[in-house]
Amino acid sequence: MTADTPPPAEHRCGLVALIGRPNVGKSTLQNALVGFRVSIVSPKPQTTRHRILGIATRPGAQMLFVDTPGMHADTKRAINRQLNRAARGAIDEVDVLVHVVEAGRWTDEDERVWQALKAAGKPVLLAANKIDTLKNRDALLPFIAAATQGRDYAAVLLVSARRADGLKELEREIVARLPLAPPVYGEDEITDRSERFLAAELVREQLMRQLGQELPYSCTVEIEQFGEREDGVAEIGAVIWVERAGQKAIVIGAAGARLKEVGTAARLAMERLFERRVFLKLWVRVRENWSDDEAALKRFGYEG
Repeated sequence: MTADTPPPAEHRCGLVALIGRPNVGKSTLQNALVGFRVSIVSPKPQTTRHRILGIATRPGAQMLFVDTPGMHADTKRAINRQLNRAARGAIDEVDVLVHVVEAGRWTDEDERVWQALKAAGKPVLLAANKIDTLKNRDALLPFIAAATQGRDYAAVLLVSARRADGLKELEREIVARLPLAPPVYGEDEITDRSERFLAAELVREQLMRQLGQELPYSCTVEIEQFGEREDGVAEIGAVIWVERAGQKAIVIGAAGARLKEVGTAARLAMERLFERRVFLKLWVRVRENWSDDEAALKRFGYEG
């Protein structure tokens, strides 16, 4: 079936937003539902900075999952305000909302997310993620009772994105609330993002993974060159932007060792995703306070 093929009479298709505070596993959940790694992941909160569409095509249904930045209370810097705008914008655009929380833990930030979702007037599913990390499963029932007290969720699902537990049940609840509509994308499509965008994200993922303690949120990645050589090798040039000269030294590392590690890991990830060889070149440059500069955020592709 392609996007041009007549769908079954009862075909459903629509947008689904995965919304939650930072670090509850939204990107991991999206990847598990799509079946491909379309969103980068790391142990650090705020790894996701863009709305990323993941396409899951099933018999009789197509779910368009929107992975969003985590909603949080810190709005001191321009990038934090942008991340919240991106998340809140997704709430207005979709058909079904999935409130992703960490099983066994409800915080003030979770409550703020619920209040934003409740005001949207759309079906809201509660997905309690990371159930595999709970040492005491007996705590789940009282947690769910407390989380749903006074909150009108359309359904409650217990899931582990990492182990793919409970995902079929979550899909059924989502599909039941999608509008009757033909598919928007072909069945072999998994995201609307370009390889250029994904390349930048894969470099940033390695920065978050390898420098998360030293350089948590002060770097971004811009692709300056993306082409293909005659031998079929993708040739990619990426700039890692940081905010201070000291951060540049951290990214490069002693004798360039850290930058080489980041580049090698990112290149291998690109080759797996793009299914061809990649030649990757990296540079590190300084733009002071880029994360609090609206013009710089726009240049680097931050929307919201």
